[in-house]
Amino acid sequence: MELKSNQSALILTIDENDEITVDVASGDIDGLTGLICQAIAQKLMQDGQFQEELMEMLEEEEGDDG
Repeated sequence: MELKSNQSALILTIDENDEITVDVASGDIDGLTGLICQAIAQKLMQDGQFQEELMEMLEEEEGDDG
């Protein structure tokens, strides 16, 4: 996938140990979208409270589906 200079993306990878890594792809890593993705990636990897909030949201979604 090729990104335009005004596009950026978070790439989440899960390994065989269920550990998640986060990468940022960007047409301009120093542009606004690149910087936002970098900030989200950093928060996702370092902020335990944010991780818990995300997991709670996923659990709520699973509860709504079943």
